[in-house]
Amino acid sequence: IKTNVRSFLLEELMTLDTLSKGKRTRQAIEDAAYELFLEQGYSATSMRQIAERAGVALGGIYNHFAGKDEIFQELIIDQHPYLKILPIIQNVSGNSMEEVIRNSACALQDELGDDPAFIKLMFIEVVEVKGKHFRKLYDTLFPQVLPILQRFTTPESGVRDIPLPQLVRAFIGSIMSFYLTQYLMTSPELPSELREMRLEEYMDIFLHGILKSKEQ
Repeated sequence: IKTNVRSFLLEELMTLDTLSKGKRTRQAIEDAAYELFLEQGYSATSMRQIAERAGVALGGIYNHFAGKDEIFQELIIDQHPYLKILPIIQNVSGNSMEEVIRNSACALQDELGDDPAFIKLMFIEVVEVKGKHFRKLYDTLFPQVLPILQRFTTPESGVRDIPLPQLVRAFIGSIMSFYLTQYLMTSPELPSELREMRLEEYMDIFLHGILKSKEQ
């Protein structure tokens, strides 16, 4: 019995080590592809380059991914900024919906800073691969965004009666467009009002629009 138990444990340990090695290899491939996509774009990156950067044989990549497109799809999901954004917003409090949004904007700006990496990935997704992975991204993120946006639909929120899918699009679009324009407007030759705008100021326009109220 002891021999059988020992053999069983050894087999289990070997299986766990194989799984662990497989995960490490897969992660190395993703990391290598991520670096190369950011450095030179999607089209200019070959599977051979990814294999060399990851330190694996070219054929070994295909044990983990069907091709370059599948690697990029995994990166879009794994590296999307909303993986960082959502937990931040979920933990923000405030006495009103406006205060929640303002506090969220401040927390996001402090946490994300000006890292342009995810914007580059979005450019690749939109320009080079024609947005083909957006449905997968939507299916992954929408269930996580929904509980946050449902806070906007309560009677006490003060939010207009807007269909939730449209609210989701407007909310996500506002944050993403801020970081997109932030990435583009870094030249010191541009007016400082463009370069130094904060997400909090951007979200103020999202909250109140650009037209004066009748009272004003």
